[in-house]
Amino acid sequence: MNISISKEIKEKIPDAALGVIRFSAVIEKSPEELVGRFDQIIERIGSEYETKDIVNIPHIAPTRRAYKALGKDPHSYRSAAEQMLRRIILKKGLYFVNNAVDINNIISVTSGYSIGTYDLSKVSGDITLMRAPDGTHYKGIGKDSYEYNVEFLPALFDDEGCFGNPSSDSQRTMLKPGEREAIFVFYAFDGTDGLEFRMDEAESMLAQYCPEYRTLERLIIK
Repeated sequence: MNISISKEIKEKIPDAALGVIRFSAVIEKSPEELVGRFDQIIERIGSEYETKDIVNIPHIAPTRRAYKALGKDPHSYRSAAEQMLRRIILKKGLYFVNNAVDINNIISVTSGYSIGTYDLSKVSGDITLMRAPDGTHYKGIGKDSYEYNVEFLPALFDDEGCFGNPSSDSQRTMLKPGEREAIFVFYAFDGTDGLEFRMDEAESMLAQYCPEYRTLERLIIK
């Protein structure tokens, strides 16, 4: 599998990069220790920040600028990291999904990076980060009632079409319980400074909380 960034993205967002961790693990309900760790993080963020502070959290503003550069309104379509931070600060809480996705979300809210988690058995062929064309939609996770409007977002495409972006991922590649091979994709729009550290953190947590975890490949693409 080859993972690349399109020429258009490179031209419009010169500092765009992807951090990729390909791994295998048993995906299951998060253990109490991981849930407790996440609850502590939620409590700390909720007490330390106000909504006006979110734009100053690392990697949030660069993602907003990337959306604007591609023609997407960053106020109407916030990144997943920004969405979660707003929910935490507004005391709306977050959903717990499974061990891998909850680790994804912990790293996201503590770093400001939006991160996608994708089941590789549902991905066909090579993956490219590109500007989604006009009219691109897919069924978003938790959005059964309507098609998610992906057009003009920086989005991941495989041979079957679009399946992920920094705001909301598709139902097609969502990670479900069981023995899985998957990837974490860190969406970075301000270069790679600090990206390795966050990827190290993610690997450490995956090894701690996901049974039979193995790192299969690790890449930084720019």
